[in-house]
Amino acid sequence: MDPVSRRLLKELNDYQREAKTHPEIIELCPADDEDLTQWRATIAGLNNTPFQGGLWNLEIKIPHNYPMQPPVIKFVTPICHPNVHFKTGEICLDLLKTAWSPAWTLKSTVLAISLLLSNPEPSSPLNCDAANLLRCGDIVGYESMIRMYTQLLAMNDDDSNPN
Repeated sequence: MDPVSRRLLKELNDYQREAKTHPEIIELCPADDEDLTQWRATIAGLNNTPFQGGLWNLEIKIPHNYPMQPPVIKFVTPICHPNVHFKTGEICLDLLKTAWSPAWTLKSTVLAISLLLSNPEPSSPLNCDAANLLRCGDIVGYESMIRMYTQLLAMNDDDSNPN
């Protein structure tokens, strides 16, 4: 077994053993039992945030030289967030680019993405509409918009969101 597969299996075992300690991660596993380079995750919106009640699916692609290079992660379920591109699901998060270190795991990376939901960085937006509301100090407008999109896109029983 190659070192990348060995590392990924260890991460999967560690996550499964500790899954109950992170209720915001609903699922984290290989998308296909035959291919450890394609994973999926589902995260839940944290309580007392405008994302509460929503579920978002993530697609995770593992590079051949993981963990020296970060995984490529994007939202499959559309989400309205200043640091996520609404159409492509691309995530603007330093740890997925320049701040990556082999000390990060898929679980810790997905947790960081979950925390990003309630801690947006409007100065480096991929969704300018959401970021502008925060930059203008319109918290009520921002949270109302997030709640609306969460209800429309992340709380439905459709193919993109298997609740």
